[in-house]
Amino acid sequence: MPGVKMFAISEQVDETPTIKTVRLDGVMDADPGQFVMVWVPGKDEFPMSLSYMGDNFGITYQIIGDGTKALAEMKSGELIGVRGPYGRGYSMLGRKYLIVGGGAGMASIVTFVEWACKRRSSVDLVIGARTGMELLFEKRCAAAGARVHITTDDGSKGEKGLATDLAEKLLLKSKYETIYACGPEKMLAKLTTMAEQRRTPFFAALERLMKCGIGICDSCAIDGKHVCRDGPVFSLDELRGFKDLGVTKLDSAGRRVQV
Repeated sequence: MPGVKMFAISEQVDETPTIKTVRLDGVMDADPGQFVMVWVPGKDEFPMSLSYMGDNFGITYQIIGDGTKALAEMKSGELIGVRGPYGRGYSMLGRKYLIVGGGAGMASIVTFVEWACKRRSSVDLVIGARTGMELLFEKRCAAAGARVHITTDDGSKGEKGLATDLAEKLLLKSKYETIYACGPEKMLAKLTTMAEQRRTPFFAALERLMKCGIGICDSCAIDGKHVCRDGPVFSLDELRGFKDLGVTKLDSAGRRVQV
């Protein structure tokens, strides 16, 4: 497969009951928020956020389809293909941040949290999940220096409710220079409105179906742009122009479906 480099798996780590991290024996230089296309030989190729950079780089994935199920069954020493990195990552703007990660979207956010804290930025991080068991990278982000705020749908840990509800409470208490987010699209749509109302810069990473990773197949299109090539991180000016944000997307057959 053109552009693909093969890497040996060094370890697989269970992050939650449905999310795993695979670390690879190799080096990946990328910006926080960029992604790679991962090829499981004989199965499928799919996009994945880089949750670890540099030596022994890694991706964190949710087990939701045949490709990720096959990846989850692979052992140390087996080879997978990787091409990239692709796309546009997060832009560091200002020094006081509100960052919101929903579910598996934390895989895209975590390296930016570490990057920002290393540069002595002030970071309030909201992590949202369905249950306490599904919280991702809570301890890692706290160790980096972020003030971590937890919300779960069932109230099993932190506040009961949505990540956007907790984000709104923090926005009422403090003034942030920039807001960043990755997670379910309806969450991002609501945060876009909140940022626009407060005239606060906002950057969000969108997660849409990607087949090629380079803007050819059109599967990740949103209002004339491609998430893989023009994103996955978009600014507030771009996000508020997306009529499809949080409303509709294309499925694997190219049909428009509800988000």
